[in-house]
Amino acid sequence: MLNYRADNDVYYEYYTIRKGDNLYQIAKSYNVNPSLLAALNGLDLNEFIYPNQVIMVPKKDYSYYITKDGDTLALVANTFETTQDQLLKNNETIYLREGQLIVNKNI
Repeated sequence: MLNYRADNDVYYEYYTIRKGDNLYQIAKSYNVNPSLLAALNGLDLNEFIYPNQVIMVPKKDYSYYITKDGDTLALVANTFETTQDQLLKNNETIYLREGQLIVNKNI
């Protein structure tokens, strides 16, 4: 389960799946990593998506990281090339459990 700030709409926009869409095509059209797109929506890259399904698409003003077992706040901050304080400002709650979405505002 991914965790988001209360005002999480700032981090992503919504896209409604159309007939013939696939995650790779959608990711390419939004210039985002297909794996991130799938993970953000709790999907496998090759999972079936269907028309009228609504997914979240990451916005370009932010960088995203999905935590892995053993991650620390310092490690994630270093990955973003930012400070731990900045990460805490951009994320309401950071548990560092595997699968948590952590967001950083690109400056």
